[in-house]
Amino acid sequence: QVQLVESGGGLVQAGGSLRLSCAASGNFLAINNMRWYHQAVGEQRELVATITPDYITNYADSVKGRFIISRENDKNIVYLHMNNLRPEDTGVYVCNVETFNHGYIEENWGQGTQVTVSS
Repeated sequence: QVQLVESGGGLVQAGGSLRLSCAASGNFLAINNMRWYHQAVGEQRELVATITPDYITNYADSVKGRFIISRENDKNIVYLHMNNLRPEDTGVYVCNVETFNHGYIEENWGQGTQVTVSS
């Protein structure tokens, strides 16, 4: 089994910054792609950012230029650096980590961390 532990959410004023972390542990051979999703109340889960094992990144248009995804491969951690936050960034942020096991790739989800941006 794989465990994902997220941290770093909270309440911040518009224009402020937060850093989210997601640490993976458990039984796996390696980690593939790592992602962050955003879910606002009453809306579908939205992919925010992706980072590959060789650090190639991709972002949703809504966060380009404001958010940065990074990872520490030796610690199995993915971060989401959130800058110039807006009220519409409010919601639960969930990490998603692909792990390699014997012959297959498994998707794993964190429990989510709440981010609230006040205007």
